[in-house]
Amino acid sequence: MTFPDYLIAPAILICAVVLDRIFGDPRRWHPLAGFGRVAAWIETRMNTQASPWLQRLAGVGAVLLLLLPCVAASAIVSAIPVWGWVMQTLLLYFTLGASSLAQHARAVKNALDANDLPAARIQVGMIVSRDTGAMQDHDIAKATIESVLENGNDAVFGAVFWFIVFGAPGAIAYRLANTLDAMWGYRTPRYFYFGWAAARLDDVLNWIPARLTALTYSVLGHTRAAWHCWRSQGRRWYSPNAGPVMAAGAGALGIVLGGPAIYHGTIKERPTLGSGHAAQPHDIERAIALVQRGMWLWVALIFAGAWLHA
Repeated sequence: MTFPDYLIAPAILICAVVLDRIFGDPRRWHPLAGFGRVAAWIETRMNTQASPWLQRLAGVGAVLLLLLPCVAASAIVSAIPVWGWVMQTLLLYFTLGASSLAQHARAVKNALDANDLPAARIQVGMIVSRDTGAMQDHDIAKATIESVLENGNDAVFGAVFWFIVFGAPGAIAYRLANTLDAMWGYRTPRYFYFGWAAARLDDVLNWIPARLTALTYSVLGHTRAAWHCWRSQGRRWYSPNAGPVMAAGAGALGIVLGGPAIYHGTIKERPTLGSGHAAQPHDIERAIALVQRGMWLWVALIFAGAWLHA
């Protein structure tokens, strides 16, 4: 008896999700960590103090140089008869970060529960790019929940979406582009022009997944509030994709996110997102649960869609 073709992709997905659930991120030799080191090495050599036009051109070249070989290699190994399924499972597993995201967020919560503010600042500094030295407990809780909601899209739903569309090469392309945006997509003098290509590519690849993520959060939380926050607040955020995701997530949880934050020593005035009470440490676990419920909902819907399509 042969395995039905229409169940191959859902089966690979569930296996990758289970691997992530059991093992989390590899502690050593994670492919994304290695990719990040190579990207940092290339950036130091290609990001020169040239004209803005040349810096943008160098940024485009760096993105292509890093992505094309990896995507091509993933396509080749995915096409291997029978064993290609195993390789696709492993490749998708490496792109998922649900367990790692929950682990980092819970480390922050545990430090807050122990009233260890210095430790909580250190832990939250591992998952956000803002300055954490002066954060109080409510600032730390808010920053952590924002990271959980936004990375729920980046490390879970976006990767799954592009896997369903283009298989493991699609998930790899998405996750690596997202990694480059996290490294280079800053509006600082060093990356303003060089990181333009990485940031725009990430915006394009995330446009549909971000809105599906916002819809997922809305369905699984306070739906009316989430929908209202998404439609009325999401467009005010400085990121076209993070805005809908975090606004819907905040509304679904019934909490308030956003507001001023310090980045690179400068206060950045950010819009308020959500509705309800100010984010508290216990809301961190609720945000983690929202992402995890959403992940299993996607798995169930993908299985159901494959069966109906067959």
